[in-house]
Amino acid sequence: MPSYKLYYFHGRGRAEPARLMLAAAGLPYEDVRIEFERWPEYKPKMPMGQAPVLDVDGTMICQSVAIARFIAKESGLAGKTNMEQARADMMVDGFGDMVNKMADYVWYEPDEAKKAEKKKTFYDTTLPEFLGYFEKLLVANNGGDFFVGDGLTHADVFFLSLSDDITAEKPDVLGPYPKLAALAERIKTYPGIKEWLAKRPKTPW
Repeated sequence: MPSYKLYYFHGRGRAEPARLMLAAAGLPYEDVRIEFERWPEYKPKMPMGQAPVLDVDGTMICQSVAIARFIAKESGLAGKTNMEQARADMMVDGFGDMVNKMADYVWYEPDEAKKAEKKKTFYDTTLPEFLGYFEKLLVANNGGDFFVGDGLTHADVFFLSLSDDITAEKPDVLGPYPKLAALAERIKTYPGIKEWLAKRPKTPW
């Protein structure tokens, strides 16, 4: 079995989908959590000077989606056919579009008044639009047990990670989307994921 080492900061952030995928796959790994003051030591060693990075027997892979997709393929959780894999990737890219909209006010807007305005627009308009699309796509797949096919894929895991972030800010945000809410709760009970959620470090992000 390959040796896995995941580098990221002390938070969920962009590494959490990979951690959840590793948990679902039952793959042991070293969870390297870098303190911000030590990042200058690590940055030059990373393929693109950023984190997360997955080290697989000495070969480094960066970019959070690429990492999670690699784990999914290695563990049979990427979809059973090329079409299923493409649709799983489609969902993950859609989630990424939504996260980028969220990041615009969370990380990149220094003006507090503008930040508050952008946050309101996100929760009042942008988020409901995205969640509406996601709910319809979930229901269209055999009634909504999984986003793709008849089993867990990285698409479901990415949504669980995303739901953590949006419900932390607004706990009832999934109320109008019962299939999405049910999916998130169901994935939390998946073998490996359930155990990881129970023991993962408590962090604000």
